[in-house]
Amino acid sequence: MNDVIALQIADSIATVTLNRPGSLNALNREMAEALNRVFGELERNASVRCLVLRGAGDHFMAGGDIRFFQQCLALPEPEREAEVASVIGMVNAAAAQLRRLPQPVIASIRGNVAGYGMSLVAACDLAIAADNARFTQAYSQIATTPDGGNTFFLPRVVGLKRAAALCLLNQPLDAGAALEQGLINNVVANDELEAETDKMARRITRGSMQAMAGVKALLNASLQHTLEQQLQLEQASFVRCALGADFREGLDAFVGKRQPRFA
Repeated sequence: MNDVIALQIADSIATVTLNRPGSLNALNREMAEALNRVFGELERNASVRCLVLRGAGDHFMAGGDIRFFQQCLALPEPEREAEVASVIGMVNAAAAQLRRLPQPVIASIRGNVAGYGMSLVAACDLAIAADNARFTQAYSQIATTPDGGNTFFLPRVVGLKRAAALCLLNQPLDAGAALEQGLINNVVANDELEAETDKMARRITRGSMQAMAGVKALLNASLQHTLEQQLQLEQASFVRCALGADFREGLDAFVGKRQPRFA
């Protein structure tokens, strides 16, 4: 495994760590390639029931690696265009893969979150942040537009006007403001982040994987379907779940007043 991304799997929980702490986990070509590879592996790993995405050290991700873009400036324009397009293509593919994963994904956040880091947080299903987390788009500072699905997820997560303020005004958010705007689900003390993240992940692993994956698929589909189309999908998904062993176990556990033990 490429050391810019660390992957650990234990107790059905995969922890993916952005592992360039000396650069505040800034994204470069190597990390973009590794994210695509890791997310692809996890999509095919049926033993993983939950994924936690975190940054090594004191920060989640400080956006793209500025040194990479500075190096691109030295290239002739056709080569620069090809290089930037290649990297942004991988960045976008990783965000799409993250959203397609059947497993629920939790962003565990501390410190700085900028640029593509905000794309990852917005693309995750759940997000828990330490009280020292700080969020900023940062793209306007280098005269570019967002990537990684930022302009797709942010309006849906925080609303169009708030997304515009984040992108156009480079408006920063502290953890409390991010919670208020719906970008994250919980704020905890910095020294409690790991324990609270683990608690959330373990709660997910106790659920039915079939049902969890179905919820993610339905929520994704809702972004582009009419109500009538979504109702049809809900019906088909419910029926699939009702034919599975987890449904029987859930009913038996409810009637027996015990915790279910899903396969």
